[in-house]
Amino acid sequence: MKVLLIKDVYKLGRAGEIKKVAAGYGRNYLIPKGFAIPATPGAMQQAERISVKATERRAALNEELSDIAEVLDGKTLTFPVKAGETGRLYGSVSDEDIIRAIEANYEIELEKRQVETEPIRQLGTVTVPIHLTMDLVPEITVIVHREGEEPGEEEEAEEIVAEAEEPAAEPTEAEVTEQVEPAEVSPDQEPVLEEDAESTV
Repeated sequence: MKVLLIKDVYKLGRAGEIKKVAAGYGRNYLIPKGFAIPATPGAMQQAERISVKATERRAALNEELSDIAEVLDGKTLTFPVKAGETGRLYGSVSDEDIIRAIEANYEIELEKRQVETEPIRQLGTVTVPIHLTMDLVPEITVIVHREGEEPGEEEEAEEIVAEAEEPAAEPTEAEVTEQVEPAEVSPDQEPVLEEDAESTV
């Protein structure tokens, strides 16, 4: 089905644009949530007006939220968790956990739809985009580490094990050549050519 977006929708389009979407997505999410309306002939005549108003509203939001974007961009959040030997968590770090941590650390309140991440179920580092507006998408770093360990210890341990298990590299032909010392030739001894050497065999 075709819909006319009346609000910006991340990864879909900006307000005023007409998009073709799956019928279920349009009827069950976009339209009930107020993000779009059916693209009827009457609605399509309003597309340009909606686009102009949305551009003005977006510019105002970008200015209003630019300070928040600067605060969040490049920040790091750490989550100490319990995990098995393989690094898999006993549970997960969810978008709601990240939202609560941002509020606790920076006094910034976010909505769930603004934090785009799947539940984190493995130790490691994840980059999470924060969608303030279509144009303002600061990124934060989320480090999930084992309880009782400093962030990064798990990765360092894995690197050390990997280096220990890595077989020694075979010497290259150039290295072998460098290791072979040339034979000493007496000043009175004439060099033996390959053809002469074969004839003496």
